[in-house]
Amino acid sequence: MPIDPCAGQAAVAAWSRDPSDVAARRTAVRFTLGLLAQIAPGRTVEVRVPPDGAVQAVAGPRHTRGTPPAVVQTDPGTWMRLVTGQTTWDEALADGSLTASGERCDLSAWLPLAVTTAADGTVKP
Repeated sequence: MPIDPCAGQAAVAAWSRDPSDVAARRTAVRFTLGLLAQIAPGRTVEVRVPPDGAVQAVAGPRHTRGTPPAVVQTDPGTWMRLVTGQTTWDEALADGSLTASGERCDLSAWLPLAVTTAADGTVKP
């Protein structure tokens, strides 16, 4: 179930103020994963942020069983720093806090996520 845009933005703001707020972090991670899937639709890359969530995104070859063609995995703190622009894709790869394998696994074109809410309540990157 998608996170309400207002609740998602509030969670991102709450996490920004207090990264130790686990409830805010979980909602913020799920919200931003959903946003990534919205702006980069597809099923080629599985983005895993355990234990908070996972999503399939990016157009390309679709997988239906087993390991997807590309996997990106990181911890919740790194994910939130990526989506808020506090760290870059290359920095996270270099320090080992992010792993990415397979074709189309480079998500740097979509990160950081700029989040705004339109008058009709839809999220616009």
